[in-house]
Amino acid sequence: MRRGALSRKPVCSHAALLSLVLLLAGCTVGPDYAPDAAPIPTKFKELKGWKVASPSDQIDRGDWWYFYHDPKLAFLIKQVEISNQTVAAAAAAYEQARAVIREAQAALFPVVTANYNFTRAFTGPKASGGGISTTSGGAFAGRGTGRGIYTTTYTPAFNGSWDLDVWGKVRRQIESNTSAAQASAADLDNAKLSAQAQLATAYFNLRAADSLRDLLDRAVKDDKETLRITQDKYNAGYCPSPGGTNCISRAELRAAQALVWNAEAQAINVGVQRAQFEHAIAMLAGRPPAELTIERNLLTGSIPKIPVAMPSALLERRPDIAAAERTMQEQNALIGVAVAGYFPDISLSGVLQWIGTHPLPFNVANAVWSLGAAGAQPLFNGGLTAAQVDAARAVYWQSVANYRQTVLTAFQQVEDQLAAIRILKQQLGAQQAAAKAARDAVGVFLNQYRAGTVDFTTVVTAQLTALSDEEAELTVRQDLFLASVSLIEALGGGWDTNLLPTQSELVKDFSLLQQY
Repeated sequence: MRRGALSRKPVCSHAALLSLVLLLAGCTVGPDYAPDAAPIPTKFKELKGWKVASPSDQIDRGDWWYFYHDPKLAFLIKQVEISNQTVAAAAAAYEQARAVIREAQAALFPVVTANYNFTRAFTGPKASGGGISTTSGGAFAGRGTGRGIYTTTYTPAFNGSWDLDVWGKVRRQIESNTSAAQASAADLDNAKLSAQAQLATAYFNLRAADSLRDLLDRAVKDDKETLRITQDKYNAGYCPSPGGTNCISRAELRAAQALVWNAEAQAINVGVQRAQFEHAIAMLAGRPPAELTIERNLLTGSIPKIPVAMPSALLERRPDIAAAERTMQEQNALIGVAVAGYFPDISLSGVLQWIGTHPLPFNVANAVWSLGAAGAQPLFNGGLTAAQVDAARAVYWQSVANYRQTVLTAFQQVEDQLAAIRILKQQLGAQQAAAKAARDAVGVFLNQYRAGTVDFTTVVTAQLTALSDEEAELTVRQDLFLASVSLIEALGGGWDTNLLPTQSELVKDFSLLQQY
């Protein structure tokens, strides 16, 4: 009975020690994270006069490009997520962030290593005690009298060490890395949205170039008609009255020819811009420019009704805001990592090995084991720990400022595009009226020029005015489409914070960490 009682005592001590360790492991130093308040207005300044539109039920909010009802645009934008290399780099960065979480999680568990040592030793005759062996056999028998002794030792061993996360340093690091992974996921979605918006912008610029080419082709046609009339009059020696000043001169004929050539040159030059926009689209879609050809089409129609939520919802709709907020938690957790430097590091270690003269000496009689615990408390390090804590707090406040600035920038971008769309719609209406009036004037003056009631200069001036007004109308329409894309991007597209992986999902393989 006494032996049994003595054998249970160490077990009870070990159990108590383990219970104490597990109890202490629930402690985490450093501040717990609480999101910092962001400057949020109650309403958009430019939302007055706007009708808050709702998206079609059959359209996924994430596929915002379907609002434009352009199948070619939809096809090209879908390629961004598949083969855009900037997005691919962001995706790789996210996978790296997930791997870093697993690296930090590994520090919660003990490290076990296995060793297998083989030693062959020789002891000379005199070193063994006189040169004559009296051992008749066994593992340490000499190979002959006076020739020394050969010995062979096999030592397999298992070594283990465990740094106990008593103060939560490792868990704070895991919390930081998990928040960083969430920020990386938001950066990935922001890269997608940015590339998609850039492609849509290039696409509408390309369509505007097609429309400009069509406009200049029509101008060439009109100028050629003017040149034909002028040429006929010049060949006929047309003069309203003998000796008058309104006769068709060679200079006017050459001026009419110059108008045609100038319009043709402008139409040809549009091809440079169009090619560059097409190349940009190919690059954003992750394809070489040689593999993408987009047929000509005009920029027509009107921009879609864009859903605009209340300002507070913008924080849930912008991936860059979500990334900035997750970065705050990342830096807040690192404060706890630094604070843990004030407390002692506690670790356990153990060794289990066998020593024998055979290759597999796994026998209880050959076993040697040891267990140990160690604690290291920093007593003086010249203020290093305090400096590290102050630096961590400073980085955290930097992330807070960056978060607030990101929020303010988001509201500015939304307000800018709301104002741009409102004003551009008004300008487009006025510009369309001006272009129509100028085009009607060209028709009237051209008929009068045929009849000889107005001179050549009047017709040319009217044609140049009409072309300028039509180009201005096209520019306003182009700016309106670009502003609509910028507004959708500023609103976060169809993105939502629910698309971010949760911290529990990122550490789901470790049931002990579900509290995070």
